Amino acid sequence: MVDIYLVLCLSTGGMVAYSEPQSGISTQRTETKQVETKKKKMVVLGTGWAGISFMKDLDPSFYDVKVVSPRNYFAFTPLLPSVTCGTVEARSIVEPLRNIMKKRTGEFEFCEAECTKIDAANKKVFCQSTFENSSVPNRVFTLEYDYLVIAVGAQVNTFNIPGVLEHCHFLKEVEDAQKIRRTVIDCFEQAVLPGLSEEERRRSLHFVIVGGGPTGVEFAAELHDYVHEDLGKLYPSVQDLVKITVIQSGDHILNTFDERISEFAEKKFSRDGIEVQTGCRVVGVSNDSITMNVKLTGEMNSVPYGMVVWSTGVGTQPVIRDFMEQIGQGKRHVLATDEWLRVKGCTDAFALGDCATIDQRKVMDDIATIFEAADEDKSGTLTVKEFQDVIEDIIVIYPQVDLYLKSRHMKGIKDLWKDSEGNDRDEVDIEQFKLALCHVDSQMKSLPATAQVAAQQGTYLAKCFNRVQECKANPEGPRRFNGLGRHKFRPFRYKHFGQFAPLGGEQAAAELPGDWVSMGHSTQWLWYSVYASKQVSWRTRLLVVADWMRRFIHGRDSSGI
Repeated sequence: MVDIYLVLCLSTGGMVAYSEPQSGISTQRTETKQVETKKKKMVVLGTGWAGISFMKDLDPSFYDVKVVSPRNYFAFTPLLPSVTCGTVEARSIVEPLRNIMKKRTGEFEFCEAECTKIDAANKKVFCQSTFENSSVPNRVFTLEYDYLVIAVGAQVNTFNIPGVLEHCHFLKEVEDAQKIRRTVIDCFEQAVLPGLSEEERRRSLHFVIVGGGPTGVEFAAELHDYVHEDLGKLYPSVQDLVKITVIQSGDHILNTFDERISEFAEKKFSRDGIEVQTGCRVVGVSNDSITMNVKLTGEMNSVPYGMVVWSTGVGTQPVIRDFMEQIGQGKRHVLATDEWLRVKGCTDAFALGDCATIDQRKVMDDIATIFEAADEDKSGTLTVKEFQDVIEDIIVIYPQVDLYLKSRHMKGIKDLWKDSEGNDRDEVDIEQFKLALCHVDSQMKSLPATAQVAAQQGTYLAKCFNRVQECKANPEGPRRFNGLGRHKFRPFRYKHFGQFAPLGGEQAAAELPGDWVSMGHSTQWLWYSVYASKQVSWRTRLLVVADWMRRFIHGRDSSGI
């Protein structure tokens, strides 16, 4: 349960006119200023998908908003794999933050700095500027807040495997994509140097991707196209020595997609000559080889490489880990929020995006409370009508109930209440009620760490802050089973609009709502249209489309810059 407390301004800065002749004008202006109510201080940490979506939908006239981020731009991260090979230029997918802020009514104050510590007890955040190549020393400063919105994202998860941080490339930021692009060119330039053996050339041109998720698969596909459509023509003597390997610990790549897409991707990679090694776990990385354990046989294999890209998931950032220790979440792996995105154990902090996860309440933990609230006549049994009166509120708070009904193809709660022999029941007691719902929580799933989830969370939370006063007077949320009245807001619900997996060769796969799976060339054009439309400004939209057209006409750039 959550309550968001906010004091709205009685005046948004407009002057109150007084009709007084000649004298007393300055006195009246002073009284007017005293009438104004001070805005609540809000600090937003991060300018990724969650932070930008929150800022774009928040009405800043209600708050004194300060945004803190070590980068002064927003990056369209789904196109980072395209940046690694020059299909799209880095500047085409970034939008300066101040361009976004100036389009909003009201004021945002931006600080280009990194949050180093959150003091939950005193409601302060400690920040440090991170300017490079500057004669002015980096400055440390503190910001106080009434409300804190944490959207700092996550860091790469190395699983503490030796050598990963020192020798692997990552693909989380624009700078990562630019570094990969330079390294790919360097590998080719090194391979054509005179005096090298064929073994040395093969090692230099062996590109290894660890992780068979969407990012790893898309990068492998982009790299394959880059090599065969562009670099092969520029380095014909070593074209046949290039090798691309995808290492996946699971049984299939793209295992979060429909199995039809996973199978299609593996067959296409096989035709393209991209080697996919499943069931392999990396145990170490040196400066020239990667060591992995084959799960099926238990043997250890060491493979030489020219470049390794690590794409195996995300982990918690140190500043969030320290914050979790302060609020009693030290034993968790990820910062936990309730269904309204409020941080558990911290009343005025909210977290969204990759840095947090929603700790969905279990039906069986509240089963007695639900039964008591639904049993209006206090008879000790629950009729179908009594349960129907509260089922909508139950589904809103516990979405796993609706998922369970759909997974079992149940038409309604009467099917849920049938006994073991399939007979209808008009009423149930507490034990029968528990038995009917005992398997519901098996449908609980954590939301994926994707841009789609983060963007929806940012939009949801901004709308909640904009409508605090309205929903305080007229709550729109479900009834409180542990108290009186209703919640002010409906809890956050993620709506999945589908996901894409570009597979190279102008082919892509898509998994869309309604169990619709599409694969092939037409899906690639759908991918183009969706990603162009999702850009945050017309400037970046035109730049991205222009880059795609340039690539079709002139190919990709191979400059080592």
